[in-house]
Amino acid sequence: MSFQRFYDAWFEQLKGMVHQLNQVPRPATSDQHHELHQQLVQKVMSHYYEYYRVKSLAAKNDIFSFFSAPWSTSLERSLHWIAGWRPTTAFHLIYTESSILFESHIIDILRGLRYGDLGDLSPDQLRRVSELQCEAVQEENAIADELSDWQDGATEVIGLTGDIDVKMEGLVSILERADKLRMKTIENLVQLLSPQQAVEFLIAAAHLQFGIRRWGINHDRQRGNPAS
Repeated sequence: MSFQRFYDAWFEQLKGMVHQLNQVPRPATSDQHHELHQQLVQKVMSHYYEYYRVKSLAAKNDIFSFFSAPWSTSLERSLHWIAGWRPTTAFHLIYTESSILFESHIIDILRGLRYGDLGDLSPDQLRRVSELQCEAVQEENAIADELSDWQDGATEVIGLTGDIDVKMEGLVSILERADKLRMKTIENLVQLLSPQQAVEFLIAAAHLQFGIRRWGINHDRQRGNPAS
């Protein structure tokens, strides 16, 4: 199976999983609810693990295709950071969702009511999110510097004065490092959130992904360049 066909199938499966996430009872009011949240969160996480496993294998065979990403829309490609989403985007998403929910519950919060959602992040959770964001920024910068060094040496490939296979392996390594940071970011955030909050985070992340893809498809169709 080509990676494009894998991605199309993976993307449709993700939609089904997000539908399941949307159906779970919120707020969680029983142990059964908490267990259901945990099971579905793990199911989605396993789906992401599989994506990056297959991507890693495919990239070793054709690394350049992941930077051109023919399975993505023009809009998606314009937002890519090293052949994928920028890890720190996840932190902006957490802050945005938390702020929106907090503001929508402000009257109830003043009355002492709690919903246990992303609007109810504790001071310790917010502190940890900030720490993780700083760590992710540092890692992003280090990976970007590594890619810049790789690009500076591209003349060796163009002039055929260097070992092309070694250069390609270097680019594969950079992509793998970026993908590991993407997955680690999701893992870290899911671990510090409650099961219900993790459900809401994964829903918000998927909806952002779905929305960008939908807008990108519409844009490409209007320009007569439908996404493949």
